[in-house]
Amino acid sequence: MRLTLILTAAFLALTLFAGWRGARPWDPSQKVRMAPWRFIMVMSGAVTVLLLIHIGALLGVPQRSV
Repeated sequence: MRLTLILTAAFLALTLFAGWRGARPWDPSQKVRMAPWRFIMVMSGAVTVLLLIHIGALLGVPQRSV
């Protein structure tokens, strides 16, 4: 549980940081952007959602069956 909480906090922080960096306007005087910040934001956000689902499963939240 502790590791899951730490990973969730880390990926949430990465999602917020990448969202901030990806939303900054492009400055043509600087060099080319080397990191795809929007892609990093989407992928880390997806991992954060999966970790939140995992925390719910660890806490015993009932799962719906289709």
